[in-house]
Amino acid sequence: SLPPPPKPRGSGSPESLLDISARKVAEKWPFQRVEERFERIPEPVQRRIVYWSFPRSEREICMYSSFNTGGEEVGSSGESSDETRLPFRRGIGLLEGGCVDNVLQVGFHLSGTVREPATSSEPELVCNVSVSFDRCKITAVTCSCGNKDIFYCAHVVALSLYRVRKPEQVKLRLPISETLLQMNRDQLQKFVQYLITVHHTEVLPTAQKLADEIMSQNSEINQVHGAPDPTAGASVDDENCWHLDEEQVQEQVKIFLSQGGYHGSGKQLNLLFSKVREMLKMRDSNGARMLTLITDQFMGDPRLALWRQQGTTMTDKYRQLWDELGALWMCIVLNPHCKPEQKALWLRQLRRWNGVDVCPLEDGNHGGELTNLTNALPQDQPGNPDSLTRPHRTVFTRAIEACDLHWQDPHLQHIISEDHCTHYCYHDNIDSSLFDARGWPLWHEHVPTACARVDALRSHGYPREALRLAIAIVNTLRRQQQKQLEFFRSHKKELLHKGITSVTNMEGWVGHPLDPIGTLFSTLTETGAQLDKLHHPAEGESFMSLAVETALIGLGQQRVMPDGLYAQEKVCRNEEQLLAKLQEVELDDSLRKVFRKQAVLLLEAGPYSGLGELIYRESVPMHTFAKYLFTSLLPHDAELAYKIALRAMRLPVLESTAASGDLSRPHHLVSVVPNRYPRWFTLSHIETQQCELASTMLTAAKGDARKLQTVLESIQKNIHSSSHIFKLAQDAFKIATLMDSLPDITLLKVSLELGLQVMRMTLSTLNWRRREMVRWLVTCATEVGVFALDSIMQNWFTLFTPTEATSVVATTVMSNSTIVRLHLDCHQQENLANSARTLALQCAMKDPQNCALSALTLCEKDHIAFETAYQIVLDAAATGMNYTQLFTIARYMEHRGYPMRAYKLATLAMTHLNLSYNQDTHPAINDVLWACALSHSLGKNELAAVIPLVVKSVKCATVLSDILRRCTLSTPGMVALHSRRNSGKLMSLDKAPLRQLLDATIGAYINTTHSRLTHISPRHYSEFIEFLSKARETFLLAHDGHIQFTQFIDNLKQIYKGKKKLMMLVRERFG
Repeated sequence: SLPPPPKPRGSGSPESLLDISARKVAEKWPFQRVEERFERIPEPVQRRIVYWSFPRSEREICMYSSFNTGGEEVGSSGESSDETRLPFRRGIGLLEGGCVDNVLQVGFHLSGTVREPATSSEPELVCNVSVSFDRCKITAVTCSCGNKDIFYCAHVVALSLYRVRKPEQVKLRLPISETLLQMNRDQLQKFVQYLITVHHTEVLPTAQKLADEIMSQNSEINQVHGAPDPTAGASVDDENCWHLDEEQVQEQVKIFLSQGGYHGSGKQLNLLFSKVREMLKMRDSNGARMLTLITDQFMGDPRLALWRQQGTTMTDKYRQLWDELGALWMCIVLNPHCKPEQKALWLRQLRRWNGVDVCPLEDGNHGGELTNLTNALPQDQPGNPDSLTRPHRTVFTRAIEACDLHWQDPHLQHIISEDHCTHYCYHDNIDSSLFDARGWPLWHEHVPTACARVDALRSHGYPREALRLAIAIVNTLRRQQQKQLEFFRSHKKELLHKGITSVTNMEGWVGHPLDPIGTLFSTLTETGAQLDKLHHPAEGESFMSLAVETALIGLGQQRVMPDGLYAQEKVCRNEEQLLAKLQEVELDDSLRKVFRKQAVLLLEAGPYSGLGELIYRESVPMHTFAKYLFTSLLPHDAELAYKIALRAMRLPVLESTAASGDLSRPHHLVSVVPNRYPRWFTLSHIETQQCELASTMLTAAKGDARKLQTVLESIQKNIHSSSHIFKLAQDAFKIATLMDSLPDITLLKVSLELGLQVMRMTLSTLNWRRREMVRWLVTCATEVGVFALDSIMQNWFTLFTPTEATSVVATTVMSNSTIVRLHLDCHQQENLANSARTLALQCAMKDPQNCALSALTLCEKDHIAFETAYQIVLDAAATGMNYTQLFTIARYMEHRGYPMRAYKLATLAMTHLNLSYNQDTHPAINDVLWACALSHSLGKNELAAVIPLVVKSVKCATVLSDILRRCTLSTPGMVALHSRRNSGKLMSLDKAPLRQLLDATIGAYINTTHSRLTHISPRHYSEFIEFLSKARETFLLAHDGHIQFTQFIDNLKQIYKGKKKLMMLVRERFG
């Protein structure tokens, strides 16, 4: 068994020199080198080297057997059920349950059995486990459980942890070759024969084959000196890295990709990326190996070619996975301690992937899609300048470019290798660009690239160096901001006079593929918290205040909105992520000072700030950021909060485009096609954010008339969408009329003002919510008071269509509920009613067709107004109104007790009507019957006047016969003059006006019969016979009707004799 383990440090006696040196050799040297270096190694020394060669940390074992990082807490129990199923947790369970047995270490080989206890569904399982190791890394594992996974199985974990935790209980033997060396010939023969006997079924064929080869003089086995020993450790040429099942990595990634983001596969792939980052942090070379395997599978995803072919874009989640892939490669190639040959190998790989035509582009578009945004030149012109076409930048381009970066710069080395504090400075101010006024080092490099260095340092397990570089970058950003401010102040008049804006950054930091601001923020907050012993960045400053200031500088940077949907969505998403991180920070006095300082700088920094006075038309808007600043500053400096929010309200991309001679656009940014509408795919989201900012200000300004007025003006000037203004009006109304307090009249007026603006904006454009808007406005005006209602009625023509004004506005104003709601006295009621009637008459004049009836209804209680409305109807009847509208008003007049007016309008309606022979289901038939009944009830003269109109307008025989029948049933005027019962008698069909109606009806039947017979099919014969029967009834009403009908039938038989079957039916029925 093993010699007694070395005593732990601090236990009284120091560690032996043998153990110290054996441990160092075991960590760094392959055993072959040790053997080559020394002719004979004493057995105790060999034992100590073999003993110390097994990994001593559980962290790596955890890393290779679970998704989560174990760290120091590997022994703690998992919180979730998922965690308890991880191989690492299960392995600990098996170890602690005493399931590990027969543990033997032979040289650099560990073996043992692990018993998996029986469960309700599975019998007990005993697994044979073996582990090879070298220089404190497990280099190979085998287990009879047959586990297929990226991670080590629980049995390998149990055996490995047994060796880590209980080394004194493990039997240790030297490599088997050392033991064999000490045997004589007889012992060796006995050893081999016994070995073959114990395992004869498995090894006998192999033993015979080897014996044959050894006996043959020229065999390959005899050409090599010595023999292999699986327990003897690594050779000089062996790569020293932890065991990683490459085949399983590829298989798992392929499966996850094939699931297309379903079943949590996206989450699984993100966990694999986290595993790569974890490996990098442990400086484990498998990180790059694993990422290479993952990337190969991603590049082989068949969907890439399919999407490319179909011209569709990949899903957002999948796109984010590609982004992470690119960022990880950037980290790998920026490893500060990687060897040049390793970097060259990665560069070749990256270029190979980059050259594949389906390789995704950095901005989220597939090759060819939106290549030339402006369409100014034909796509296929070979001479297109490069500036017009989208550069081919794939997700790997930045990593390829980063291969050219190095870490040898002496100033960079100085930054990352030493802690800097305010009282210390190693230079003598010769080069002020390298240090700030306090003597702190600065680092001038393209900001995203510099931040990629920080990310690489953190990722590769150099947190202290990452933090130092992050501080230098932030100090550089702050100094740059100060210089820009000074420059703007000195050139302010000239710049403002010309109105020239220049965007210093075509490439913004927020939404950038490398997420520079997010990297700085997390480095300063997370790494800063872990390394709080490091000198603080400056007196009175904390890492948190630096982080917050960095986020504010980044979010406030004026930057151009990138092209493409994905890039634009990324800007929004990244901004929201940063703001979410900021919202988690509790603001103390020092952080509030940072906020105030940055808010003032951003307001004054001119074209360098998104909140400056000069803004480029296509700059990323600041609404979301300003809303956060506003709510953070409001309790402490309200004036500054409102300044920021009001400045941020603008959205110049929606303003009318600049004239060609205008200098409001920077010369180096003018689009190829002037005044092209920018492709802002996220515009609706941006407008919503603008609306949110305005709503936040309205809420905060409640009760302050001056501020409310300012906010109102800003909304009216900057918000261009009627639906958003309507939402703000509704928000203001809700805030103003909260149940627990009296209405805020100033805010109510703001709400009304916004509502009126919406009315004006949507008056001449189609809006599906228009009716809702009109109703809401009347409600709002009612809350404001009687003067508001009066005002909207007097100015109705600028706000409403005539129909809306009469059917919704005036009708609601005149309703009882409004009178009760406003507690109106008689005088006020009369004034409102007068305004409503005036409005009604004006609307009736403007649109009599749609408003006349509403006008009459509204004017019922005022005789003069009612007469005026009636006159408007009569004037419009001749020209502008159709029969339906006139009949409706006529019926209304009868209902109101004006039968003569109703009759007058009905006769006017009849002149507009035309019913042809086959329109026997026309909707106007009931109106015609009603009009005839009304005329009949008024008297013989009225009926006599209406019948010629009926004869002229109606050609449908069944309708005419119906009217005729009704007119013969009672005496005209009898309904109206029922008191004089005996004064009248039935009208004669032989005299006018009924004779005229009878002739017209008979004529209509004859014409209809001929029309129907020209194209009649046999299935309509019986229906036609019934029609002729009805015709006969009408014919017989005339005194010579019988003769007329007989002649008519004979005539039919003669003309249509070809229709034999039909004529036979006619003969059967009518002779």
